[in-house]
Amino acid sequence: MPKQPIKRPFHCRALVMPHSNMLCLAAVLDPLRAANRAAGAQVYTWDIATPFDAPVELTTGLTVPANPAASLPAPDMLALIAGFNIASQSTAEMQRRLLPAIHHAPLACGIDGGGEILARCGVLHGHRATTHWEDLEKLETNFPDITVVRDRFVQSGKFITTGGASPCIDMMLHLIQRHHGRSLAESVMRTFLYDPVYAGSDPQSLVSVSRLQRRSPPVARALHLMEDHLEDPIPVSEIARRCGLSVRRLEMLFQAETGSGPGQTFRALRLAEARRLVVDTPDPLQNIAVRCGFNSLPAFSRAFRDAFGMAPSSLRKR
Repeated sequence: MPKQPIKRPFHCRALVMPHSNMLCLAAVLDPLRAANRAAGAQVYTWDIATPFDAPVELTTGLTVPANPAASLPAPDMLALIAGFNIASQSTAEMQRRLLPAIHHAPLACGIDGGGEILARCGVLHGHRATTHWEDLEKLETNFPDITVVRDRFVQSGKFITTGGASPCIDMMLHLIQRHHGRSLAESVMRTFLYDPVYAGSDPQSLVSVSRLQRRSPPVARALHLMEDHLEDPIPVSEIARRCGLSVRRLEMLFQAETGSGPGQTFRALRLAEARRLVVDTPDPLQNIAVRCGFNSLPAFSRAFRDAFGMAPSSLRKR
């Protein structure tokens, strides 16, 4: 990757939406701070902005002081950070406020739910984009003019979108390397004891498989197949075949690496996704059952109760 000369500090603006998570904000700014320290010079500057002249509360309860983006000069990079309640935040007034900042920034990044904010502002038409894996299906359904990918982060034109905090760190390291070379990016990695094991184009995973990819690639491959077939579960025998293994060998590897068999693991993944949908979405339980590979609502409810100690309807009421 060719190093791009920077004649002045590169200025990044973190524009924080309500109900964002603090880790995503840190993932944008701390790599820049570490790059300055490692370079022995101020190669990056930054500020933190809010969409309105009002403070923004993060999911941790901490508050970002009011600093309306509309009153600030255009940065070199706008990092739009969002998390929960995106649909309710994306009012016409909010979009009116955000669009000038998005248009004037040479590089506009959607961090975590920020990709959906960019989509709701209408600027991602014809582009490739990603978001947190929990919201990929919603983004694809609501915005058919966008090519939604499961990548950890993706750049399309002047827009970069990431799947969450860890992919955001990968993206920031990618930019630091592009601006100042691999040596400075590696210095930042060492500062945080950060050992990236994924490329930006690697798919987001529902489970952490970095260790498994090194220790047991067939198990990691099997987990990815399971994640891709939550709605239409495939038999363990088919998973084994696609991994080039016998069913018995796959079962032995799963027991050694995860402590349970592939069938139990697949069912646990489907139920974990079902629990998230019950808690975080208003989707009808019948729809959730189908999306997680259960052929009837009673069967889904029984499996859910066995796994979590209560029916999905009871959990939703709580």
